[in-house]
Amino acid sequence: MLAILQRIIQEVSQASDIEQALAIIVERVKEAMQVDVCSAYLANQQQQRYVLMASDGLNPRAVGQAGLAFGEGLVSLVADRAEPVNLDHAPDHPQFHLLSDTDEQEFNAFLGVPIIHHRQVLGVLVLQQRARRRFEEDETAFLLTVAAQLAGAIAHAEVSGGIAKLVTGLNDGVSLRGLPGSPGVGIGTGLVVYPPADLDAVPDRQIEDVEAEIEVFEDAVNLAKADIRGLQARLSVALTEDDQVLFDAYLQMLGSASLTDQVKSRIRDGSWASGALRATISEHEQVFKAMEDPYMRERAEDIKDLGRRILRFIQKGRHKPPPYPEKTILVGDEITATMLAEAPIERLVGVISAKGSSSSHVAILARALGIPAVVGLKDLPVARMEGQSLITDGYNGRVYVSPSDNIRNEYVNLAREEAQMTAELVELRDLPAQTLDGFRIPLYANSGLLSDISPSLLSGAEGIGLYRTEFPFMVRDRF
Repeated sequence: MLAILQRIIQEVSQASDIEQALAIIVERVKEAMQVDVCSAYLANQQQQRYVLMASDGLNPRAVGQAGLAFGEGLVSLVADRAEPVNLDHAPDHPQFHLLSDTDEQEFNAFLGVPIIHHRQVLGVLVLQQRARRRFEEDETAFLLTVAAQLAGAIAHAEVSGGIAKLVTGLNDGVSLRGLPGSPGVGIGTGLVVYPPADLDAVPDRQIEDVEAEIEVFEDAVNLAKADIRGLQARLSVALTEDDQVLFDAYLQMLGSASLTDQVKSRIRDGSWASGALRATISEHEQVFKAMEDPYMRERAEDIKDLGRRILRFIQKGRHKPPPYPEKTILVGDEITATMLAEAPIERLVGVISAKGSSSSHVAILARALGIPAVVGLKDLPVARMEGQSLITDGYNGRVYVSPSDNIRNEYVNLAREEAQMTAELVELRDLPAQTLDGFRIPLYANSGLLSDISPSLLSGAEGIGLYRTEFPFMVRDRF
C-alpha cells in the first residue's frame, strides 16, 4: 500500500490544475481500495457548500454541479468533526442526504475522511460501496494517510491552477502567504533562479529565436551522447557486457524521436530548451512510474538522470546572465546567498523564496541589503512565476501575483510613504546619538559583505558592531 500511496502522490504533484489532481485521486484510490465509488468534495466558501468536484462511480454529469450546503449531509458531518465517519448503512443515519442526479441511492457503506491543510478543511474524500459493511481499520488508516499526504499537493495544484489562469486573463490575482523575511514593499517582475542541473526547478520561459534554441538543445544532446560513450568506455574493463546495457539504453533514448522530437515541438511552441526538456522528461517519467512492473517503474529514475545530463550541457552552453528586468523580484525554491549576490542590486526590488525562515541566511542578507523579502511559501509554484507581475510584502509575509489595480495602488502608496519616512530619517543621520543628559551612544553596523559598507555609512554608522563571517563563506563555491 505504501508503494501505491507514493505513486498517487507523485502523480498528483505533477497535476496542472485542481481538476486534474482530483481526477487522479478518485481513480487511483478507488482502484487501490477496490470499492464502487470514490468521490472528492471541495469546500466552496463563497457558495457555502461542498461541491462534488471529482468522482469515479457516481454520475459524471453531476461533477461540478451537485453539492451539499455547509451543515448538510454526511460530507458536512465529516468536515465539521474533522475526523472520519464510517457507516455500514449510510441511509439510516439522521444526517444522510441523498444527492439528486448522482445515482448514489444504490450505495450503502460509507467512509468519509477530511482533507486538511494548515488546519483548514479543504474538502472530504468519500468511499461508497453497494454491500453493507464497515470499512476495516487499515482501510480507514490508508484513506486518512492519502488525505493527509494529498492535502498539500491539492493546495499546491490549486495555487498552480490559479496562476495558470492568470496567464490567460481568467483571474483577478492570487495572494500567497509566507513568512516575513525582510521588511519593505517590492513591486516588479518575477525572475526565477534555480540551482544547476535541477530539472524540477527549471521555470517556464518564452523565447523568440526558435531555431537558435533548437540548436542549443541538439548540441546538448550530442554532448550528452559523447559523455555517456566516454563513461561506457572508461568502465568497459570493470563491467560485463550485460552491465553495460544501461549505457546502450541511454544512447538509444537520446536517439529516440519520441524524446527529442517532443522537446523540439515544445520549443517550436515558444518554450526555451530547458523548460521544454523539463516538461518532456516529466511526461516520460510519469509513464514509467505508472507501470505495474517494479523493474519498469525504476526506469523512471533513469529517464530523470538522462534529463539532468542534457540540462547540464544546455546550461554549460549559456554563459550569459539571466535577463534581469528593470525591477526584478528574485523567485526560487530556495534562494541562496550566492543567487542573491549575483543579482544586480540596482535592479533588485524583492526576494521570494519557497523555503527558508525569518532567520535563514537569505532573509538576513536581504535585510542587510534593504531588499523586501518573503520566505517559507510552501505552496509556491515556482516554475510559473517567471515574468509575472508581483508584489512582495515583506512586512506581512504576503506575495501578490498579477495584483488588481486597487491592490497595486495601495502598495504604491505604501512604498511612497516608506520613501518619505526614509528621507526624513536621512535628515537625522548626522545628529549625535546621545541621551538628553548628554551620554553618547556609539552607533555600529551589523555587516557581512562589502555591499553593506556604503549603506551603513549613509545611515551614519561609526563602525562595525557585528561582523557576519558566514556571508563571505556562503557566497563562494570554493575556498
